[in-house]
Amino acid sequence: MIGLPSMLVAAACPIVLTAAERHQLKKAAYGHKTAHQTRMRAQVVLHAARGRSNARIAHETRLHLDTVRTWRGRFAAGGLPALADRKRSGRPARFTPVQVAEAKALACQLPAETGVPLSRWSCPELAKELTARGITDSVSTSTVRRWLRQDALKPWQYRSWIFIRDPDFRAKAQRVLDLYHRTCDGEALGADEYVVSNDEKTSIQARCRCHPTLAPGVARAMRVNHEYSRGGALAYLAAYDVHQAKVFGRCEPATGIEPFMNLVAQVMTTEPYASARRVFWVVDNGSSHRGKRAIDRLTKAFPNAVMVHTPVHASWTNQIEIFFSIVQRKVVQPNDFTDLAEVRDRLRRFEDRYNATAQPFQWKFTTSDLDDLLARLDRHTFADRQEESSIALAA
Repeated sequence: MIGLPSMLVAAACPIVLTAAERHQLKKAAYGHKTAHQTRMRAQVVLHAARGRSNARIAHETRLHLDTVRTWRGRFAAGGLPALADRKRSGRPARFTPVQVAEAKALACQLPAETGVPLSRWSCPELAKELTARGITDSVSTSTVRRWLRQDALKPWQYRSWIFIRDPDFRAKAQRVLDLYHRTCDGEALGADEYVVSNDEKTSIQARCRCHPTLAPGVARAMRVNHEYSRGGALAYLAAYDVHQAKVFGRCEPATGIEPFMNLVAQVMTTEPYASARRVFWVVDNGSSHRGKRAIDRLTKAFPNAVMVHTPVHASWTNQIEIFFSIVQRKVVQPNDFTDLAEVRDRLRRFEDRYNATAQPFQWKFTTSDLDDLLARLDRHTFADRQEESSIALAA
């Protein structure tokens, strides 16, 4: 009986690695963040470089024999770049570039301008509107989100802003910013000159919860009862030494000229401010310290005190606002006080706690940044005026 001839098996491709290739393959084969496919392909090549057969490599890596043969052959033919996936044609695009552009253009319009009774676009609403307008037959929310992500479009977000109305905005802002950097009128401040930022935090309520607040536990956040009874409200006035990082605060029934002067007296009658050459008081344009009369009132009471006003609607230039944000997060919220006496006590004790470890705020906004900001606003204003002129001419 004559036996059938045995099938010929192609010999495995010999693999010889350079030192650089071996280093990269080991890094890929044993890296913790390497993708699984890349790791297995690198291991196949490393085993092959040791002279092992395809069958043994398949057994040790638990890959199919054809898979081992494929990647061994690709590396032998093209080296490390051949281990990457080849480009694939993929599924034909379902949406045309024009449809994608129209979707992005719609996202860049206010819904009210297009007749849609919405304040902001969301991805589901955009998907519905695209279908309703016949731009697309149907489109999923995830597809719309992917389109918007390409140009970092987020029409569901918004930021509020206020236009500069103070004609002396730059001069006032520059003086405040210079004081933060220990200069005044181009000269450095002396060791006996101080900068104090001041403002009022109004209407801090004492809300007595109808049920006690529950402390946090394992996998459970602190719980605060929604119902409460009102225990009144007070105003918290604070002065912050910008360079010494020291806070002086007091609680008053309401804001006004007298409470403000009480705070000034609290600071100016203590050292080193009482004997200082100059103490600059940075204030906003609130009713209790607005205008020339407030400047004269302060100077008459304390001759070494100098009032410096921030520009109108520019509270962000007042560093005390940073401290008030800390108070809001760490002391007031969630509001759970039995009465106003507890509010006063907690604010006073927090001042002591804060002053014990406080460091000056790292204020980085300079006059150069201010000039850049104003230049950008001027460009926007000029562009808006040109657009308004074009619309008027077209009409």
